[in-house]
Amino acid sequence: MRLSEMSNKEIIDFQRGERLGILGQTDLLIDEETGDIHAFMIPTMKWFGFGKKEHEVTVYWQQIKKIGQDMIIIDLERMES
Repeated sequence: MRLSEMSNKEIIDFQRGERLGILGQTDLLIDEETGDIHAFMIPTMKWFGFGKKEHEVTVYWQQIKKIGQDMIIIDLERMES
């Protein structure tokens, strides 16, 4: 599957049933030698009072449970060796 085919898919956390963002809005951690994708870095914004705090969630390739037609289901608690 090409990255362009995945770019509009929504990323969903399996454990929480929470939307994390759209893949096209993420940064990628790529192995420069092989071109393999190791992780997605998803920016998130949380509101605290009148200000907002931004951080990112790193999703490793091993944490992807299923890539469907419209979404990517991930399990943030799962990490395989």
